Amino acid sequence: MTTSKRPTRNRHGRIRPQAVVGSITKLTEEPLLNSLLADHILKDEDIDNIRELHRIENGWIGRVLLNYGFCSRLELYRHWASCLNRPFVDLIANPPDFSLFRDLDPSVMLDERWVPWRISDGKYGKTLVFASASPDIRLLDTAKEAFGIGRVAYLVTTDWDILQAVSTGAGKTVAHIAGEELAVNRPHLSASRGPSWVQWLILAAAAVAMVGLMYWNRFVGLDVLLTILNIYFDASIATKLVFALTGSREVRKEEEKRLRKLIEGDGIIRRRVADSDLPMYTVLVPCYREANVIPQVLSNIEKLDYPRSKIQVLLLLEEDDIESIEAAKSTATPDYMRIVVVPDGKPRTKARACNVGLSLARGELLVIYDAEDRPEAAQLRDVVDRFDELGPEFVCLQARLNYFNSTQNFLTRMFTLEYSLWFDYLLLGVDKLGLPMPLGGTSNHFRVRALRELGGWDPYNVTEDADLGIRSMALGYKVGTIESTTWEEACPEVRAWIRQRTRWIKGYMMTTTVHTRSVRQLKKTTGWRGITSLILFIGGTPATFLINPIVLAWGLYGVFGLPLPNFHLVGPITALNTFSLIFGNSIMIALSIMAIRRRRQWSLVGYALLNPVYWLLHSFAAWRALVQLIRKPSEWEKTPHGLSDVDE
Repeated sequence: MTTSKRPTRNRHGRIRPQAVVGSITKLTEEPLLNSLLADHILKDEDIDNIRELHRIENGWIGRVLLNYGFCSRLELYRHWASCLNRPFVDLIANPPDFSLFRDLDPSVMLDERWVPWRISDGKYGKTLVFASASPDIRLLDTAKEAFGIGRVAYLVTTDWDILQAVSTGAGKTVAHIAGEELAVNRPHLSASRGPSWVQWLILAAAAVAMVGLMYWNRFVGLDVLLTILNIYFDASIATKLVFALTGSREVRKEEEKRLRKLIEGDGIIRRRVADSDLPMYTVLVPCYREANVIPQVLSNIEKLDYPRSKIQVLLLLEEDDIESIEAAKSTATPDYMRIVVVPDGKPRTKARACNVGLSLARGELLVIYDAEDRPEAAQLRDVVDRFDELGPEFVCLQARLNYFNSTQNFLTRMFTLEYSLWFDYLLLGVDKLGLPMPLGGTSNHFRVRALRELGGWDPYNVTEDADLGIRSMALGYKVGTIESTTWEEACPEVRAWIRQRTRWIKGYMMTTTVHTRSVRQLKKTTGWRGITSLILFIGGTPATFLINPIVLAWGLYGVFGLPLPNFHLVGPITALNTFSLIFGNSIMIALSIMAIRRRRQWSLVGYALLNPVYWLLHSFAAWRALVQLIRKPSEWEKTPHGLSDVDE
């Protein structure tokens, strides 16, 4: 028997056994098929079809048998245990001794698909018995070293049993790691802390200076304050203009490239990665109080063009969301989909649920979809091809987002204009310029290994996606975009929209606070351009909404020369306010009209002129977000889904 190295411990002090690199699955494929044939579970005419599917999809033949409905999970693993000459154990009926989980890393048990079951005393001393859904001879050495026991034996169980056992026996550990890992190991990158003492000092110095100036001469103080606010407002708008124009050039290049392909050939893009070589893909679908859209999740995932044996879908449901759990259990789910009940813990955010999903991920790549999302069928394949073209320094590719209910009402039309500008132009420009990119809340495609090295998502940041995009680049990785669209549901109700937008703006404030704590780190990887982008684009987005009512009020004062008793602004300040009002609104209206072009949404042109009205809603949400940032920074305001009256 081979000699293994001593077991290592992870950052939490738990034993992390050596990874299993061998496999006996290939040796048992034919005996497994013969066993299922002999028991009349398979038919002779099934065999050729199974082998062809297995040739295309590669991997373990058991995945083909399950994903295409040739047998049940219980039938598969019972017969596989027989082929391995090992007993089969049902961990639900005969649960393991959970006290044995105490010093083991849950992510390792899930990744290597084994759990300790019993330690028995016999004639020759103690024997460790473990249960495995992926048995390998090397696991014997791994188990010995983990427990310091010389005699080991194993039983066979199903992968579902392993998942359930770890969730039950190590649920508190999983929940704690999901909620606190980043805060404990990289506190300077976590929103669990407020501003640093340097940030507080700068804020206090600015406040004292402004109060002192107002006390000396309130008119001069007001002039200085308005000058600062207007310059920042204009600089942020100008930054968006630069990014949008850069993105526009990229859109034209894409269109010219497609046109050349149509002229020079058949326009068909040949896949660079064959089905048999495609990597395992994990899809996380976090849901909370969304029982009404559970059936839609399965329908949308079924439309993805990806081998079923190479996809793992984890439906993440909170422990107290009984209605959604029952709805998911009552829905017929294929083998590749798992219902994961996220253990109760704090903070209760989407990010914490995704961290639990990350600990269960078996894929090389991972993507997040919201429950109502409708990604283009080829999106996963497109991402694989794109990652194959890019270097390993690229940790994430962001797909473009847009709305399938864009014409439902005024709010959804404005939302569509905003998303078309943001994802089709602004982020494309940010990508081209190599600047820190705030990711969207869905359709982020990650390399799993790099995502784990980054510490996953920050559960204390309510826009965990934007934060992760900035953190990725601050730590030396790159983030890019992919020309594939995921269709979402635009929130059609004003009250729900305000809550959603409050959370987003609050999260951008938190992200700016976190990443201006350590500008040196960001400067090392992105330079001064990256810091400027963080301040004017990430921080500038909520700031412009906060400043907008002030610009509007004083700009109108300048335009109409409204008389105010015992008060006047000096001429240059009045001119600056008027300029900001006209410049800011004109640029955002023009960019909204430009955003319509790419998707040919010409019916929305008139609504682009109403952008100033839409911005007033943003301003209300922004001031609400600022209050929440002070009073309850990590509170997550849930956005309801399934409100659209559009089916397709």
